[in-house]
Amino acid sequence: MTLTPEQVQRTRREVPDPGPDPSFTPLTDEDYAGLSQQLLHGHKGPLWIFAYGSLIWNPGFAVGRIRPAVAHGWHRSFCLELTSWRGSPEIPGLMMALERGGSTTGLLMEIAPGHEAEGLDALLRREMPGREHAGMARWIKTRAEGEDIRALTFWAGPTGPIVVSGLAPETVAWRLAHACGHAGSGAEYLYSTVAKMDEYGLRDRNLWHLQHLVAEEVARWDQT
Repeated sequence: MTLTPEQVQRTRREVPDPGPDPSFTPLTDEDYAGLSQQLLHGHKGPLWIFAYGSLIWNPGFAVGRIRPAVAHGWHRSFCLELTSWRGSPEIPGLMMALERGGSTTGLLMEIAPGHEAEGLDALLRREMPGREHAGMARWIKTRAEGEDIRALTFWAGPTGPIVVSGLAPETVAWRLAHACGHAGSGAEYLYSTVAKMDEYGLRDRNLWHLQHLVAEEVARWDQT
């Protein structure tokens, strides 16, 4: 990997936490319980999560089995614009979602047996901070070791004002190198994802290209 931990560290800076986004309508405990019930309706067997971004290296729930997998019909895209978390109003950051078309590699992560309810609740609260995000979870078909597995994933087929599809790789790389929020930088998000994928022998050529472009952008800082 071209992008180094030292370069990632250079992209970080202290940014105060702006607090909850006032444009989102908070969800109540009852809302989250209802979403869990709706998503689990009719589901039987292990509860698999398809992780393709930060869940790969920071799942936030008790993990059971882990299996490399492919989701056909979906591809990673840095198409979610962030003005907080890993970005700011001055330099908005970008986060990945799954958009239609192609295929993508990732990890199937089982919520550890006996921890399904609390694990799903934690995921919903993390991935859906507002009522506006309630449609950002869906079941998709994945394939792992020749077996079709139904898995839950987040931010698939995103819609709304924060979606900025079709950005050129050079634009995405510049934003990831320069954007930083109270949770860290875009470069850190990219590096952590690619590094963890590499541990499992997974390769996404677009992410690999982006990490190289981000490394080149950070290296240019010494030349200006």
